[in-house]
Amino acid sequence: MTFDVDIGHRSERGKREHNEDFVAVQQPQPHEEALGWIAALADGVSTGGGGAMAAQTTVKSLVQDYFGAPATWDTTVALERLISAQNAWLVGHNKRRAALSRGPDGQRVREPGSAMSTLTALVLRGHSYTVAHVGDSRAWLLRDGELIQLTQDHALDVLDFHSGLTRAIGLDDPVRIDFFQGVLRVGDVFLLTSDGVHGALKQPRLQALLLGQEQAQVTSDALVGAALAAGSRDNCTALVLRVRGLAAGRYDDVLLAGRHLPVPPRLRVGQTLDQYAITALVADTGVHRLYQARDLQSRELVALKTLHESRASDHDERAMLAHEAWLGLRLTERLAATESAGFVRLREAVRPSAFYAVFDWHTGQTLEQLIERRDPGHPVPLSEVVRGALTIARALGKLHRAGVVHRDIKPGNLHLGEDGQWRILDLGVAVSGREPQSQRSLHAGTPSYMNPEQWADPPEPVDARSDLYALGVTLYQWVTARLPYGEVEPYQSGRFRRDPTPPSRLRPDVPIWLDHLLLKAVARDARLRFETAEELVLALERGASRPVSALPATPLALRDPAVLWKVATIVSILFNLLLIFWLLFLPR
Repeated sequence: MTFDVDIGHRSERGKREHNEDFVAVQQPQPHEEALGWIAALADGVSTGGGGAMAAQTTVKSLVQDYFGAPATWDTTVALERLISAQNAWLVGHNKRRAALSRGPDGQRVREPGSAMSTLTALVLRGHSYTVAHVGDSRAWLLRDGELIQLTQDHALDVLDFHSGLTRAIGLDDPVRIDFFQGVLRVGDVFLLTSDGVHGALKQPRLQALLLGQEQAQVTSDALVGAALAAGSRDNCTALVLRVRGLAAGRYDDVLLAGRHLPVPPRLRVGQTLDQYAITALVADTGVHRLYQARDLQSRELVALKTLHESRASDHDERAMLAHEAWLGLRLTERLAATESAGFVRLREAVRPSAFYAVFDWHTGQTLEQLIERRDPGHPVPLSEVVRGALTIARALGKLHRAGVVHRDIKPGNLHLGEDGQWRILDLGVAVSGREPQSQRSLHAGTPSYMNPEQWADPPEPVDARSDLYALGVTLYQWVTARLPYGEVEPYQSGRFRRDPTPPSRLRPDVPIWLDHLLLKAVARDARLRFETAEELVLALERGASRPVSALPATPLALRDPAVLWKVATIVSILFNLLLIFWLLFLPR
């Protein structure tokens, strides 16, 4: 999905002899869509004729070289490097011209003609905009009928603005650049102007002209025409961009919204948040709140996840919720409706006034609730376990193929809806390569479901095998109502000093093939477990027709590496006691 942007621009020399303004807009090629659109306006500074050259080279180099930047770079990083490179070239150019303008005796023989310009650049990328600004050209945003000036002039309050510039491209090395970022909305109108326009037209007049026209080109023509009619003595340039449709969202967009939007206060039943009416408070962990709400437009129930107001200033928690929302959007966009089985779809909020995530609402119970409410005399049918395990394992495989590791698979995060569909919940601690550093270094997960490698010193990094082990523990508990290695409290470390009891000893109706499959899934040695979710799915589908092999008992030395030292210590103590007894009591 690409942007739908209506563009119009107009540039006139006015009463000046030459037009030293320059403006350009560049839209991406299909393989460059991740970088978005870029527009730039420069106003050359006339100190000997170099202003036009400075403005043209600054704008052209920026809009052309921008699409050579890696798509993984932040927009501000790409703009800062490109603008700094152009500034360094212009500064060097001015120094060389100044040197050539002096004779052998050091006396000036002609005017050097410095090349400088202002620069205001705008990038529309995903669901956000970025403005880079140097000088006294300006960027404006018309939103909800109100015109906002985004930039501040870098100029002294004197009659001749050019001579009063405190920052310009080509003036000093290094150049200081102002950056402004915000959330982009459909209907936003951006305006870039040179001082010939906004010097002659005040803000209310600019706003009226923007509101009075629908087409961008007609608007830009009207702006420049009005500035000339108002007696502008400078070059007049206006660039108008009307946003009619947005491109696909990016993680940086969600992160930006998480930084700038406020955290909603505690909401009560009956209150509304944007287009959602709160119907119930589902959970309050002290970090997050989960509400049930009704979409006032579609009348459907949804789930709203927000930060607790006590965490409003916690940048790490904001980044983690933003990452969870982005992952939900990514999975929703990548998987078709028929492929999204196993996940809760995320809905994109329309013009949110606060920071929250919106999910589909599914009535039902988690596996943890089902296990707790199960009648001990009526264990869950094994056919039901196998059907649920297949759905969950397939969903986990899709997650891993998308490059995501869940890190907290457990009964409380597996949900059976009233539609009979199993779904994986809570991507709050998942890792995808785009998560914040604080989340990546977090020792996440529930201790009883964490694989032995995470208890090593130092712990091994989590990967898809961590999720598969946790799923194996979950399935073992589902079948037997017990954990294979016992309960592990958060303040403890994992204990793996015995092999799990075969499920068939706890439930005689467990077939041998399922017995072997569950023991393989929770094996202490990672090399004996399933390597991929697809391998687990295949084993479940084959069942008794091609069962997995039985695992050998884990040697005592592997289950407890210190056992040899313990045995040697005991033998040594016994030997010394015998020696002492012999020396003290036996006749010599």
